Amino acid sequence: MSELLRGGRLAGSRRDIIEFTSSIKSDVKLLRHVVNINRAHIIMLVENKIVRAEEGSKILGALMGLEDRLTIRPDIEDVHMLVEEEVIRCVGMDVGGNLNLAKSRNDQVVTAIRMALREELLDIMELIVSLQETLINMAERSTNIIIPGYTHLQPAQPTTLAHYLLAQSDILGRSLDRLLNAYGRVNLCPMGAGALATTSFPISRERVAELLGFDGLVENSIDAVSSRDFLLEVLAALSIMAIDLSRLAEDLILWSSVEFNLIELPDEFTSTSSIMPQKKNPEVLEIVRAKMSSILGDFTAASAILKGLPSTYNLDFQEATPKLWDACEIIRESLRILPELIRSIRVREEALKKPILSFLAATELANILVKNYGVPFRLSHKIVGALVKALVDEGKPLSDATPEMLARISEGILGSPINIRSEELQKAMDLTCFVESHSVRGGPSRGEVERMISARRALLSRYRSNIASLRKRIEDSINALNAIAESYAAQAFHPASKEP
Repeated sequence: MSELLRGGRLAGSRRDIIEFTSSIKSDVKLLRHVVNINRAHIIMLVENKIVRAEEGSKILGALMGLEDRLTIRPDIEDVHMLVEEEVIRCVGMDVGGNLNLAKSRNDQVVTAIRMALREELLDIMELIVSLQETLINMAERSTNIIIPGYTHLQPAQPTTLAHYLLAQSDILGRSLDRLLNAYGRVNLCPMGAGALATTSFPISRERVAELLGFDGLVENSIDAVSSRDFLLEVLAALSIMAIDLSRLAEDLILWSSVEFNLIELPDEFTSTSSIMPQKKNPEVLEIVRAKMSSILGDFTAASAILKGLPSTYNLDFQEATPKLWDACEIIRESLRILPELIRSIRVREEALKKPILSFLAATELANILVKNYGVPFRLSHKIVGALVKALVDEGKPLSDATPEMLARISEGILGSPINIRSEELQKAMDLTCFVESHSVRGGPSRGEVERMISARRALLSRYRSNIASLRKRIEDSINALNAIAESYAAQAFHPASKEP
């Protein structure tokens, strides 16, 4: 326990207990923000004539550069007391003893968490946009690369690599939207809530929020100090993204396997076996897939910590916060590495020559029987299914189908044969024709994919502008805060100057 808190209600404490309950190690991430909070708070106290300008100037002088010269000590419970001790050491108790006037560690810590988290969110959102840009750039180069689409892990219908990559970009876009929405609720200021009931001093909560670059207040003081739903909301959004990134990694792992053989992963993102020299293992993607599980675990652990707590502040909170930072770090690492990996993937276009993949166009053959011959779809489905079975039983691909085979099978089902023309049959089985004929909005045809690429590029530009604006808002506020703090601090060394 800090010496500042001894000798009052409590006589002392044991070092091992302090270390057990201390958050100082994880608080390092908050140090810069805690210093800025104290600067903003003191400026507000001076402006509202709660603290004399001369004393405020001395405190602000002690706070200047404090984050760079503090040494973390294991014998102190948190970074808030560490900062207060150092300020008092610099300017004395008579002046520095008012650093914590009209505020509490309860409102200060949650404000610092929100400040650190908003920066994390901006970094993560920028990385999402970069990954989306990589996917869209690759899609633009891949509009003619046909790949099999799978359902139930079985070859289903042909699509293009571009169509698949755009799907992944859109999935990431929803995560980006969730984080942007969460950002608006994160960037609200709890300062001035005090321990839970504000203060009897005439403070301006709005001024502190302005100086720190917040968009508004968490108004109710109990809500301000006791709620960590913003933390859970971000963890929930990261968990959804983790699931999506894990599925992306799983696709690439499967497609790179010898059995699928659709893509080749770049050597630098793989490894080989210590005993089997032929192996090329997708280890980076496997680690991404595994790390995504840790994010789900962080969300579950934080939820479990918070769910049984009574209202207002409990020290349990400090055990939930590291789960948030862990999830943010994992997602950042993965988002940094995935664009480079994906850019370097080589598609094995020869993979489509596998006989089993010839059946990808079976749905279009059934559609042609409906469109050109008036057969109800359920019956055309049965005819083509019987044709496929006959070919599979004989070990033949769909390309070996003949008008005569179709006529014979259709006669057995309809009672009269369908005499399809040979060129009509061949067109129905052509995978390129299949893709181009699927030009419904959102489909894989070249024209539709190019339209989506153009729309997604415009959307990315708006996202980048929005994120840059949010970051600039914070930077401008903190720069203004520092300028005011420096102006006040300078007066500590020139006592004859007039009070501002």
